[in-house]
Amino acid sequence: MGKLVSTLFVTLDGVYQGPGGPEEDTRGGFEHGGWSFVYGDEDFGRFVVEVFDRSGAYLLGRRTYDIFAGYWPDRTDPADPIASKLNALPKYVASSTLTEASWSGTTVLGGDLAKEVTDLKERTEGELQVHGSGALVRSLLALGLVDTLHLVTFPVVLGSGLRLFPEGTEPMAFRHTGGRVTGTGVSIQSYDLAGRPTYGSYADADAEDA
Repeated sequence: MGKLVSTLFVTLDGVYQGPGGPEEDTRGGFEHGGWSFVYGDEDFGRFVVEVFDRSGAYLLGRRTYDIFAGYWPDRTDPADPIASKLNALPKYVASSTLTEASWSGTTVLGGDLAKEVTDLKERTEGELQVHGSGALVRSLLALGLVDTLHLVTFPVVLGSGLRLFPEGTEPMAFRHTGGRVTGTGVSIQSYDLAGRPTYGSYADADAEDA
C-alpha cells in the first residue's frame, strides 16, 4: 500500500495561497501571489526533486490541478525531473464540478473521497502525492488519510490570504520525522499524522515535583 504524502508551502502566518506567482490565485482580492519565488535556492530545488523522485501518482485539488495543467504539459524536456514525472504518472483531481480533464493521464474523482483515496493508496506503487491543494489536504487530514506532511515554511508574513489551519480545524497531533533549513531560511519539516492531541498541565507537574 502506498503512502499519501502532502507537500505544502506556507508563510509564517500559515498562508498557503498563491505561492508561485502574482496571478496564480487571487481569490478574495489576494495581492501577495509569488511570495515563495525569491527563496528558491539550490537547497530548496534539491528538496523538491527528492520529493518528486519518490512519486507514484498525484492527487490534486481542482484549483491546483488547473494551475498545474496550464503549465506542466508544455514542459517536454525529458531531463526535467519534475515535468517528466508529472506528465508521465497518473494524476487524480478531486472535484465535484470538473467533468472532463484535458491533461493526459488524469482521472476525475467525484465520489466518496475517503473511499476513492483509500483505494488509490492501495493500488499506488510509490507515494501518492498531494502538492498544494490546501483545502483538499485539510479534508484528507480530517479523514486520517495523510501519512506524511512536508510543511515548507517560508520566512515571510503576509497578514491576509487563505490559511492552512483556520479557526475550527479538527484537532490533530503529529510526530516530527525530520527536517532541514535551506540557505535562504526556508524551514522544511516532515511530520507523520499521530492521531488526536493529548493534554496535560504544568501546574500538576510542578505539584508532583514539590
